[in-house]
Amino acid sequence: MSEESLTRGERTRSEILLAAKQIFVDKGYHGTSMRDIAHQANIALGGIYNHFTSKEELFIEVLLAYHPFFQVFPAIVAAQGETTEAFVRDAARRMVAQFDIRLEFLNLLFIELVEFKGQHIPQIFQMLFPQVLAFAERFTHGRQELRPLSLPIIVRAFIGLFFSYSLTELIINRNLPPEMQEDALEDFVTIYLHGILVE
Repeated sequence: MSEESLTRGERTRSEILLAAKQIFVDKGYHGTSMRDIAHQANIALGGIYNHFTSKEELFIEVLLAYHPFFQVFPAIVAAQGETTEAFVRDAARRMVAQFDIRLEFLNLLFIELVEFKGQHIPQIFQMLFPQVLAFAERFTHGRQELRPLSLPIIVRAFIGLFFSYSLTELIINRNLPPEMQEDALEDFVTIYLHGILVE
């Protein structure tokens, strides 16, 4: 929906969500007040309550509105490759490329996991499940034989590949010599596909 086609109320709601996202990322959930958000959105404090009944409801809406998997899953479902290996490598590159511009989402996810103990994750998963299923089915169409593992585990391990790569990229990789940073994603995918043992 274009900015011009939004009603005034929809524009205000969108501005509140953007302001809330920025402050939650910077200060965490408990460090953020509704007054902070109103100030950032340049509206009266009471104006927020015309759109959201509580700070928690606002946080959930931010999490849903800025959840990158809504863009990531269509991108990785569109991954190309004649073999399972080529498909997985392309999907991993697409996933990392989408997340590179959304690292702030990791902050929001950590807020959800640490401050809310993951209580909203089931709600998010229910929304994402159809896309997860579509991605899982891509592993089975016209490609080489897979080990006898359940598709949910294969997809879960693929998502784990992304998080392990991204977190170590943030925490470790930038401190390593340049020659140790090259092809890290390709190596992570190789480990996902083949393990670390020579067969």
